[in-house]
Formats: sequence, structure tokens, C-alpha cells
Amino acid sequence: MRRTVLPGGLRVLTEAVPGARSAAFGIWVGVGSRDETPALAGTSHFLEHLLFKGTRRRDALEIAAVMDAVGGEMNAFTAKEYTCYYARVLDTDLPLAVDVVCDMVTSSVLAAADVDSERGVILEEIAMHDDDPGDVVHDALAAALYGDHALGRPVIGSVDSIQGLSRASIAGYYKRRYVPANMVVAAAGGLDHDTVVALVQEAFGDLLTGDGAPAPLRPVSRRVPTTTGVVTARRPTEQTNLVLGCEGLRRGDPRRFALQVLNAALGGGMSSRLFQEVREQRGLAYSVYSYSSHSADTGLFGVYAGCAPGRTRDVLDLCREVLDEVAEHGLTDEEVRRAQGQLRGSLVLGLEDTGSKMSRIGKSELVHGELLSVDDVLERIAAVTPDDVRDIARDVLRRPQALALIGPFDEQEFSS
Repeated sequence: MRRTVLPGGLRVLTEAVPGARSAAFGIWVGVGSRDETPALAGTSHFLEHLLFKGTRRRDALEIAAVMDAVGGEMNAFTAKEYTCYYARVLDTDLPLAVDVVCDMVTSSVLAAADVDSERGVILEEIAMHDDDPGDVVHDALAAALYGDHALGRPVIGSVDSIQGLSRASIAGYYKRRYVPANMVVAAAGGLDHDTVVALVQEAFGDLLTGDGAPAPLRPVSRRVPTTTGVVTARRPTEQTNLVLGCEGLRRGDPRRFALQVLNAALGGGMSSRLFQEVREQRGLAYSVYSYSSHSADTGLFGVYAGCAPGRTRDVLDLCREVLDEVAEHGLTDEEVRRAQGQLRGSLVLGLEDTGSKMSRIGKSELVHGELLSVDDVLERIAAVTPDDVRDIARDVLRRPQALALIGPFDEQEFSS
């Protein structure tokens, strides 16, 4: 892996993969939904859509056609703390991918007509999202845990906020946030680092000026307040979707590797405690798992389950019982070893394609500020002891919990 900082603070990272016939190229921008005021909610995601609508050199059809013509894949996604635009192509077509993605990110015209038409598309996307209770319940948990904080709002925004966004406000957001110092270029596959740097310099052109340094990591502000609320939504669904969650660990917490092991053992696979207790032994749910997410200054640990409405109380009580048991008595040494093996294997297998490698180095640079080698990560996972896992379980699993449920029942049924 190699790293170059260009004028203006733009960082370029590459990982050459000998023998690879593909290459992945991405631009990571350090802006997401948590950077939005309530009036601008959904702007980061709206902007992601608009950058595909045309630049000074290409209209929307030309952007799509030029990638289709070489069998390339191109897409983007918005998260709470960053946005990514990426393409995956044959290694011989990497210059095209660099040109197209850089053109989109740096030279979008944001035409008023496109803002109006894409507004309708995003409203349809919100409707589609709202029709999937499995998606909505995770947004509901964030709202229950973080309340009015920006982390509690959905990335996509709301119907009211999207309808209220103007072309001027979106363009201003674009101009302020999409600057070289706030971007990381990442590429992996069959490539040469110096060639990628030259292609990026040509594509960014006059934007790469001055001696500005890369933007610093997102600051760790004062602790993000969390609540213990219950959020429910009555829907005529065949299943209840529930998520029980609490504050987790911030991204830079050195105990995060122990939490990863705990998460894998608790609800990360078919041999996990939750899967065995809820599904295998009692048959109460088809899907049950735990997960952990991290932000610059906070984190979230959650347990999801989908079950028949009549079993909701039983599933919720059992999940709480399992969490209490692990918090009180910890995991067995065998469970810890098995979880470590699962994490190590899934990490390596997940990095077998160039897109995953590109994502790892881009995200590491932008949000972590350090790029650990795969061997370093494997060593840190292996270094976690059963006592480390028991300590983090006692801490995190005893934190106040919030609850989100969607199903055919009244809010009062689960208010306590």
C-alpha cells in the first residue's frame, strides 16, 4: 500500500494486487448526515443522487453509458459520517473510471431541473424504505437512543425535509464540503500507484492548489447523550421487528476488538448464544443477531429479532435474559476462541475482491486516521483474552437500553 498527499490536502492511497484483472476506484468524502442541521436533513444523500445527474462534460446518460460500455460497476452510498463514490472496472479501464468518478465529484452542475426530478425519486426511496419494517426499525432505534441529536435522524432525511430543500442550499453544502482536503482517493487491484496519482492530478486539475493539509479526523466532541426510550410503530405486519440497543464504543476505543469478539460470540453466527437460545432451542424466531457500529464519539450495540407478534414478549424477555447472563457471567473460553476464529476468517475472506480492499484503505484513512495491515488486525483479534471479553460485556451490556418495535400492537404493550 502506498500513500501520497497532493496539493490542497487530497490524499491518494493505493493497494496493488498482483495478478488482479480488475481495479476498484473510490472517492471518500468526510461528510454525512450527522453534519446536517434539521433543516438540511437528507442533504448529503440528496447530493449523492445529484452527482450522477450530470457534469459540465457529461450528462446523466453519458455517465451511465460510458461505464456500461466497458462492463463497469459504479455506485455510491451515504452514511452518517461519510459519503463514497466508487467504480469497479477491468484494470485496463481504470483511467476511464478515474476520469468519470472524479468528474462527477468535482464538476457536478446541480441543475435546478435535476434537483426537482430527483426530489421525486428520493421521496419514492423514502416510501420504499418505509415499507420495509426491517429497515425502519433500525432508524427507530437510533431515534430512541439518540433523540434529537443528528445521529438519531435517518440518513435519507424525511418527507418534510426533502420537500423543503432548495437547489441553493444543496449547492452551498456541496461547495463547502466537497473540497480536496476533505476527500480521500482510494484504489486497489491491478494498478500502479504513480499512474493513479497522475490520473487523479489530471482529473482534479486546478482544484489541487496551495499547501493545505488534509482535514483532521472528525473531532471527538463531548459525550453524545443517549436515552432509554421506547419507540413503537403500529403496522399490520406478519412479524414483529424489534431492536434492543444501548450505547457502544466510539471508533477509537482500544477495547473495540474485545467488543467485536463479544459481538461475534453473542449474536454473530449460527453457534452464537442468541441464535442458539432464541432460534435453535426454542424456535421463537427465524432471524436473530447482534451488531456493533462506531462513530467518532459514540457507538451503538444492538440486538435484532423478527418474530410472530404473539411471541414478541417472549423473544424480548429471552434476549434480555441472554444479555444479562453474559454481562454477569461472561462467555466461556471456547465461545471466545470460536468467535476469534470467525472474525479472523471472515476478515480475510471479505477482502478477496478489489472493491473490499479499496473500501478498507479509503475508510481507514478518512475515519480512522490509521491503516492497520491485515496481519495487524488479525493479531489484535487474537490478542483478545476471555477476561477482556468479560470486562467489556460487564460494561456495555449493563448500559441503559433503548427499544424499537414495529408490529401489529399498541405502544402501551411495551412501554415498560
